[in-house]
Amino acid sequence: MKELTFGTVIAVFEEIFGRGLFWTMVPLAVLVTLAYFYVLIRDRAMSMRKFLWAQLSMPFGAVLAVIFVQQMTHSGLRDIGGPVDVIVLLGVAVLGAVGSAILIYTIQSLLRPSRSGQNS
Repeated sequence: MKELTFGTVIAVFEEIFGRGLFWTMVPLAVLVTLAYFYVLIRDRAMSMRKFLWAQLSMPFGAVLAVIFVQQMTHSGLRDIGGPVDVIVLLGVAVLGAVGSAILIYTIQSLLRPSRSGQNS
């Protein structure tokens, strides 16, 4: 593999997760992202209380993302072979942490809208 193209990356993800699961996760990620932007535009401000709860969910999201990827690839921590593996594992953890924070904040905001928007 001499070049890393977008098609190659898609093929690798389809191989790791399976075509069905991967293409199910893509629209879900887009849907959560659009809902997050909707909440930010609707509320016109971030609720620090909701943001705190979202931040507290980040370690759980990081751990769950690593476990999920390890289950999909049939590997474990003992299979880490070098620095690139550690970097990929940390990247997965960071993406899981950020994703869980966005998801938790969005769910909280959709279930309990902020009251500051009602006063104006």
